Amino acid sequence: MPERHSLEVIWPDGRRSQVQPGQDWLQAAAEAGYAIPTGCLGGSCGACELEVNGQLVRACIATVPASPSGRLLLEIAVDPHW
Repeated sequence: MPERHSLEVIWPDGRRSQVQPGQDWLQAAAEAGYAIPTGCLGGSCGACELEVNGQLVRACIATVPASPSGRLLLEIAVDPHW
């Protein structure tokens, strides 16, 4: 099995943490002390939608992708007061 290297994630509030590719986004956020807004936790409502290096993902059903640069920049894609 190939070795997985950790990635630096830059969260919407500017904090940074190290995460593993394949890790659940909600778990990675909790470990970093960042709260991703959630709603249904099944991928249908979109409350947890993030923009990850320009790509939209729903954090409740997605995992951290690999990144050739070793960094992922996140933005909240929906109104956090949804």
